[in-house]
Amino acid sequence: MTLVKFNPFEGFDSLVRRMNEWMSDVERSLAGNGDAPVTLVPRVDISEDNANFYVSAELPGIPKEAIKVNISDDGVLTISGEKKHEEKQEDKNFYRIERRYGTFTRSFTLPENVKRDAISARYENGVLHLTLPKQEPAQPKVTEVPIS
Repeated sequence: MTLVKFNPFEGFDSLVRRMNEWMSDVERSLAGNGDAPVTLVPRVDISEDNANFYVSAELPGIPKEAIKVNISDDGVLTISGEKKHEEKQEDKNFYRIERRYGTFTRSFTLPENVKRDAISARYENGVLHLTLPKQEPAQPKVTEVPIS
């Protein structure tokens, strides 16, 4: 009788390789052809303390000049921009391209107690940091109506 050592992970490497190939195919099909722009969704952290709200958005590899932060009249904060693909190099054969390129947009409805004209932004090491100062909410104006 011959004893064969059981290896529970045998074949696992080929499964991982096939899954990676399948995911690459799915990403290519979602993007159309390889040159089509893709919509990116930056990950954000939102927090607050007594004085401020804080938004930190991961935007790695994107120059500061390619990022825009806007606030609409209806109180929607929008972070947008584009991560452009580096110049193609014809003398290179790529085996795998996992980095994503394309436009991105994230929008958030601001609470009423944000002081919109005092929002500040700082971009450092691929992370956009926004500080949104709080203010006391405006008290509703009450007008007495005289009774005759």
